[in-house]
Amino acid sequence: MVKAKKDVSIVDDSVNDGEEKTYEELLNFLNPIAKPLASKKLTKRIYKCIKKASKEKSIRRGVKEVQKFLKKGETGFVVFAGDTQPIEVMCHIPVLCEDASIPYCYVPAKQHLGAASGSKRPTCCILVKKQEGYEETYKDCVKDIKKLPASY
Repeated sequence: MVKAKKDVSIVDDSVNDGEEKTYEELLNFLNPIAKPLASKKLTKRIYKCIKKASKEKSIRRGVKEVQKFLKKGETGFVVFAGDTQPIEVMCHIPVLCEDASIPYCYVPAKQHLGAASGSKRPTCCILVKKQEGYEETYKDCVKDIKKLPASY
């Protein structure tokens, strides 16, 4: 007797309801501290830059890793997920970014942020370092992130 294998889905249908949420729907789940928030166009550009950076192995994923390398003096730009719960997990990192003059912004979903970095797991923050392979996209992202209104 052979057991039939179950079809295991990567996406949890109870969370995702089987369909992709739009940018506007994702805005309903944001934390109150998620400022400055990237626009829809900038969010797509940031995801493309993260995808290129992950191929070059020049990103830092997760709170512990990002915090460690910010304290060591690494530069780049930081992207936070706006729907991270509880917010106490990462609410201290924007202060580190401001002290080090590193641009940062928020995007609506941690699931999308994790997917952009080439992972199946969601992530709440990513540090993107500058590399020559995607320098044009990197400069565009940094320029647009600096144009966003300050959170304070």
